[in-house]
Amino acid sequence: MFKPHGDFEKIQASRPDFNQETQVTFTKSPNPQWKQGDGANDNGESLKKNHVEIDPYEEGRPSTSNYKLLISGIVPRPIALISTVSKDGQSTNLAPFSYANVINHDPPLFVVGVAKPLDQFKDSLRNLAETEECVINLISEHFVEAANATAINAPYGVSEWEISGLTQAPSTSVKPARVKESVMSIEGKLVEIKEFESRATPGKKTGALAIIEGVRFWVRDDAINEEKNLVDLKVMKPISRLGGISYGRVTDAMEIPRPNF
Repeated sequence: MFKPHGDFEKIQASRPDFNQETQVTFTKSPNPQWKQGDGANDNGESLKKNHVEIDPYEEGRPSTSNYKLLISGIVPRPIALISTVSKDGQSTNLAPFSYANVINHDPPLFVVGVAKPLDQFKDSLRNLAETEECVINLISEHFVEAANATAINAPYGVSEWEISGLTQAPSTSVKPARVKESVMSIEGKLVEIKEFESRATPGKKTGALAIIEGVRFWVRDDAINEEKNLVDLKVMKPISRLGGISYGRVTDAMEIPRPNF
C-alpha cells in the first residue's frame, strides 16, 4: 500500500483534529489604505528576492518535474467531481479532476484537462467522449474524504459511487446522476475534445482538454439567494486542490472593490 510522506497514518495522528465549527471569516485586505501606484504591500521585501529560471524542456528534465511544479504552484485549484455513464448505460463513473475551471457564462462553459491521450482516458473522460454528457459536482468539506476516494484506480466497469458511498440524485437533461451531497452541480454536454502532442516526444499524444457546456444548474436551497444568482460561501465551504496530496479549505476571505479608471 502506497504511503506518501513515509508513515502517513502516524503523521496524520500527530496533527490537530479538523474543526468543523470553523466558519468563513471576512477580514480587511492586507493594506486597506492602498492607492493607485503603491505596488506590493510588503514594503519592498519581495523585490529583494531572486528567481530561478526553469526551462520545462531542459535536457534530462522529466515531465513529472513539470507536473509537480505546476500542481504545487498553481494553487488553489477548483475540483470538478465528474459523473458519467458508459455508452451502453451499464457502467456509472465518478472521478475528481483538478485541471478544471469555468471559462465563460454566456454560454456557461467549463474546461477539464487530463494528462493522458484520448485512447488512455480514465473512465470518466472515456464515457464523456462516447456519450457527450456529464455532471460536474463541486466538493465541500462535508464529503471531502468520499470525493477523494473516487480517485481510486479502479478497473473500468467498477463504480466509484459504491466505493465513495455518495448518493446519486436524478438529473434533468443528461443521463449521469448528480451527487446529492454536493451543494452545487452542473449538468453538462460536451462541446469539444482537443488532444495535445508532447514537445519532448513529437508525435506522442500526452493529454486532452474537454470543453463542456453547462445546460442545467443545481444549488442547495440553503445556499442560493432569492434571485438565484449567488451561492453562499459560508454554506458551500468549498474544498480546493493544492500540491501533492494536499487539499485546501476556505476559512478567511476579503473583499476588494474593482477600480474604475
